[in-house]
Amino acid sequence: MNSSLASSRGRPKRGRHEQPTARRRWLAALAVLALPLAVLVSPPATASHGDATLAGSNFEIDDDANLKRDHAAPSEDWGTVSEQRAVDLPTGQTDNSYKGGVKEDTECPAETTGTIPNNKSDLLTFHVWEEAATTGNKGFLNLAWSRVSDPSGTTLMDFEFNQSNVNCTGSPNKVRTGDGPGPLTDDLLIEYAIDQGGARADISARRWQGTAWGTSIDLDAGTGCGGGPCAVGTISSSVIPAADSDGLGEKQARTFGEAQIDLRLIFDDTKCTSFGSAMLKSRSSDAFTSQVKDFISPVGIDLKNCGKVIIRKQTLPDEDPNTTLFDYTKAFGTDPATPDTFQLADDGVNDYGQTVLFGSGYTVEEGTPPVGWAFKSLDCSDSSGVTPTILGAKVTFAIDDEDDVLDCTYTNEALGTVIIKKVINDGAAYNQSFAFTTSTLTGGNFSLTPTGTGEAGSASKTFSNLSTGVTYDASETVPVNWNLVSSTCDDGDSTPAAIKLLPGETVTCTFVNRVERGVVKILKQRKHAADGPGDHPHAGVTFTLTGGDLAAPGVTGVTNASGEICFNGLVVSALAGNYSVAETVPAGYKLLSTNPQGGIVVTEGTCGGKTTYDAEFLNMPLTNLTVSVDSQVNGGTASTIECGLAAADPDASTGADGDGSFTKNDLEPGTYTCTVVIDP
Repeated sequence: MNSSLASSRGRPKRGRHEQPTARRRWLAALAVLALPLAVLVSPPATASHGDATLAGSNFEIDDDANLKRDHAAPSEDWGTVSEQRAVDLPTGQTDNSYKGGVKEDTECPAETTGTIPNNKSDLLTFHVWEEAATTGNKGFLNLAWSRVSDPSGTTLMDFEFNQSNVNCTGSPNKVRTGDGPGPLTDDLLIEYAIDQGGARADISARRWQGTAWGTSIDLDAGTGCGGGPCAVGTISSSVIPAADSDGLGEKQARTFGEAQIDLRLIFDDTKCTSFGSAMLKSRSSDAFTSQVKDFISPVGIDLKNCGKVIIRKQTLPDEDPNTTLFDYTKAFGTDPATPDTFQLADDGVNDYGQTVLFGSGYTVEEGTPPVGWAFKSLDCSDSSGVTPTILGAKVTFAIDDEDDVLDCTYTNEALGTVIIKKVINDGAAYNQSFAFTTSTLTGGNFSLTPTGTGEAGSASKTFSNLSTGVTYDASETVPVNWNLVSSTCDDGDSTPAAIKLLPGETVTCTFVNRVERGVVKILKQRKHAADGPGDHPHAGVTFTLTGGDLAAPGVTGVTNASGEICFNGLVVSALAGNYSVAETVPAGYKLLSTNPQGGIVVTEGTCGGKTTYDAEFLNMPLTNLTVSVDSQVNGGTASTIECGLAAADPDASTGADGDGSFTKNDLEPGTYTCTVVIDP
């Protein structure tokens, strides 16, 4: 036996026969009732029947009980709904009933067969339909019965609702559940009694206390449900035509009755209750301890006062393994109680089952996502019976029917990363800073300064935690003296001007630059008598270029037939410095130009596009001059030679044999006069 009781907050006033303690315990034990069949949910508007119907209900409980809808929609009656209907065995010797001596308190009573006496109710049908909750109420339980004829005396019908579907051994009844006082929900017995000739039924209830039914609690008196009674019952006072009987056939007066119970009366807002079986019985007299006679065998039902909430988690991309936890806060009650916060990983499910208490203004909200993640969507389209309101990562909803299911999937996406990389593919870094502009990446414009060439010397900037669904961009402002070779992104779907991110994706966009390069073009000419007067191209002359970014000893080249040589692929002087060129003067020539020639400024260009020369060299051919004297008689003459080309004076003298010569090499073109004196 449970010792604690639910709070009596919101309880209806006590009825005529109610003891306060028993009343509170009973209320803590009862539950909302629901049906396994498709239930017609009534619109929120309320019909005005002018009948016995409880306030707030659209179901017609007629003063003269019947099955036909007498008023326009949204009114309902048995002929317009799909209720749970149980049918008794045919009247006669094969009809079943309880054995003699069986009373309501008898557990698992035995049955027999045979005709029901005329002075007792021979039952035909049993009807149950739950009317869905609307604003201001929690719904209504509608009950009905029919019988063969109107016996003498009081009409006594007992509707028994059991939590269990387990059959009693040797009995038509189900195993009863209940332990008396305390919050544990007990089986329920609804009593319907109308005196002979009466029009309104007394409706009362009892709960199973473990070995017997408890104290009777009056349901049809007082103002405990919205200012009015919590139950009402009527009986047919006139013939029901077969056409209006919803398949029961013509019904004589007082052979059909109906009742309605406001579920606010039997709800415990803190407990979930489930009934799995219902049956109808008739008693032999007013006394509760009198024998029970006929019955309609139990039918399976699914009566609950709690709905379902299912929260699911998905990530983009699918996480494997599922290690990231996302925080959630709920604001709704469950039975048993559950924490108001929980966590889910990818593919996780928090299924509260049929434990969510009825109520409105319920919420579930995802907290701030973990670093590297963003909220993507909240999809509650798999819900049924509820109309969720979604605002960002928060869903607001109501659970007011046992068939209500809030089924929502939260999807988060891994944030993406964009890396902008700067690579120099030739030359050197030259401590060059490259400016980038962006209208979408965090922090705006930025610059990158590589430390060297290739990947090893590259510079990059990483932009993390970027949302998908946004097209990002980056563009380089190419510095002077540099060329942009390429700008590509590695995902195959993006360009630097339109970078697209998938969830969790890293896209690297690489900008490759190279230095501007130019040329040094040289003209080499010479004097050459055989070619005529003037300057002529001098082929085959070697030149050495140094400076700029050239490593010692520089680069060499040889002039072509046009006397030209062009050194290409040179880093522009603005980055590498100026250049110098030197001629290796060929033998037999004298260089008439400055050698080397420095201060050459290289700008971007090609040999083919160069129309001017950065340096010009002119060579003069040289001549060897020889004057000789040969005495025909050995020692016969002595001679001197004076050309003014040597420091000595004369330039040369003959030897003792009279022979001699004077040679002067590398003479530039000119007029030379030599005086030879032959002395006899």
